[in-house]
Amino acid sequence: MRHAGFLAVPFFVLGSLAAAEDIPPAEEQAKATLEKSPRHGEWIDVKMPSGGAPIKTWVVYPERKEKAGVVLVIHEIFGLSDWIRAVADQLAKEGFIAVAPDLLSGKGPGGGGTESAASRDDVVKLVQTLTPEETNARLSAVREWAIKLPSANARSATTGFCWGGSASFAYAAAQPLLNAAVVYYGTAPPDESLAAIKAPVLGNYGGDDARVTATVASTEAAMKKAGKAYEPHVYDGAGHGFLRQQTGKEGANLKATRAAWPRTIAFLKDALK
Repeated sequence: MRHAGFLAVPFFVLGSLAAAEDIPPAEEQAKATLEKSPRHGEWIDVKMPSGGAPIKTWVVYPERKEKAGVVLVIHEIFGLSDWIRAVADQLAKEGFIAVAPDLLSGKGPGGGGTESAASRDDVVKLVQTLTPEETNARLSAVREWAIKLPSANARSATTGFCWGGSASFAYAAAQPLLNAAVVYYGTAPPDESLAAIKAPVLGNYGGDDARVTATVASTEAAMKKAGKAYEPHVYDGAGHGFLRQQTGKEGANLKATRAAWPRTIAFLKDALK
């Protein structure tokens, strides 16, 4: 397990990227960031092969000549928020086609999604009704749609946060065609599932998030035993949700963000090129 967040990527790379603040906004700045973004973002309804409600999906396209890799952005237990959409926008800025599905589509009042819930607590309750099988099926439908876009290079990855971090790890075990998975402060699927993973997995964890981080050592051992590529990083002093809550933990969350995000981008660029 790697600590402090500066071991796998050369320091000068992290320093130059972080100095430019090429990181997603904190939750408080997400809406304003979206409003001033120069990139093309749009809502798409992705049909499920099994029928039923389509998956409402936010898609942001990079500005580049070459075809791009697809990154599925899996939301927290708080659903598809402005912050998740801003993370997608930042990924598009880095050259990826960023695809953020509302996995609650059709689950809310009146057949709506995240936006139909009356409160954040109601969103949490709805997310908790999603089964792993249902989540994976929805992610697969969105992935299949996205990799067939004319501007996509047919390579794909996931990145997820909190509940979505766990979903990202689990989807790597369920989808053998995935090219990479990034996990932000989410737990791994059961050890018996790990043998099915084909994609390399990058993990980013807060040092003060014992509920999740205490599981990392055993996950690392299980992944090593299964012969799988798993690169966990624990950021000292950072808490759960550090990428969204960048002002927390007396600067430790921002420090973790400045280390974890450029590491994530380098990992995805290598996997999706």
